[in-house]
Amino acid sequence: MGNLSKTKDLLRELVAFPTVSSSSNLALIDFAATHLETCGAKVDVISAPCGTKANLFATLGPEIDGGILLSGHSDVVPVADQDWQSDPFEMEERGGRLYGRGTCDMKGFIAAILAMAPEFARQIRDRPVHFALTYDEEIGCFGAQHLAQTLQDRGVTPGVAIIGEPTMMRIIEGHKGCYEYSTHFHGLEGHGSTPDLGVNAVEFAARYVNRLLELKKELRGMAPDGSPFEPPWTTINVGALNGGVAHNVIASKAQIDWEMRPVQTSDAEHVKTALRQLCERDLLPQMRAIHPQARIELETIGEVAGLVPTDKNEAREIFGTLTGANTADLVAFGTEAGIFQALGTDVVVCGPGSIEQAHKADEFLSLDQLSQCLTMLERLGERLGDIPK
Repeated sequence: MGNLSKTKDLLRELVAFPTVSSSSNLALIDFAATHLETCGAKVDVISAPCGTKANLFATLGPEIDGGILLSGHSDVVPVADQDWQSDPFEMEERGGRLYGRGTCDMKGFIAAILAMAPEFARQIRDRPVHFALTYDEEIGCFGAQHLAQTLQDRGVTPGVAIIGEPTMMRIIEGHKGCYEYSTHFHGLEGHGSTPDLGVNAVEFAARYVNRLLELKKELRGMAPDGSPFEPPWTTINVGALNGGVAHNVIASKAQIDWEMRPVQTSDAEHVKTALRQLCERDLLPQMRAIHPQARIELETIGEVAGLVPTDKNEAREIFGTLTGANTADLVAFGTEAGIFQALGTDVVVCGPGSIEQAHKADEFLSLDQLSQCLTMLERLGERLGDIPK
């Protein structure tokens, strides 16, 4: 009960930091850094290029490779236009649940690892435990990419990692990648009565969307044999199409927001090549025949690698034993796990709460799930001296 009480107190503090991705996370990072330093950890706060956000990387134990990384993102999604029964940034306990923005996604896990830090400090022998708190996961996993590059530059390679996203404490060994883009069309404005004198950006954007839909169908037939994902093929989603100003005005600008979730990198290259050929061979020549300055720009919002299931995975073995899980699963949603896997680290995703609660009004984390997470971490602490490097 002691660890649960401490974790609830820490979670209340973490929820009170309104770390929506559009805002700074520095106050939360400073809070976590102070807590971990008090536990004896070596703490490194790594500023983001913008200067208003940061990653935290902390180590308990010897500074050597092969450590155990416990990782979570510090940012949360907005609460605007959501109908909450209580203040989303003031944690409230009701009926065995802890309500508040980020309680399950994923400050509950962060609170749990912070609560366990003093015990880890006493139990560590020759294998370090690392803590990673990242920024901007919700808008492109930018913080994790920055942290991974930092670790690579410093020659630091954790042996195993657990990403504490809400999985109902199931061990997750794989998920698809998540590639997000915005395609911008710049045409020539004019009066709707003389369409041949303008370049209608909305019309060319619609043709681009049509090609995306064709590719969406093509990808169904390109699923790798034995693909474990559901669905087993790479998917495409067109999230938004915006452009134009009035019924009788030729639209000079349009924007398509779209994503794909590849099961293999070759699918992503196929899609991007097909779209590039569409633009270079068809759309742009037609646009520039009327307006030489017309252009199409592909903006990459984020390209986050998937987590690839592997035959050997020490993280799966360790945390499967600690949770009592005999199997590992796959999920549809993306995480930062693939970024750390690319470093050569064995990775699983496992954390308290349900993804069904994430991003919604009245987000909550059940006390039972939080207790299960703490039990796993307590067992990890007991085994720290026994887990070989």
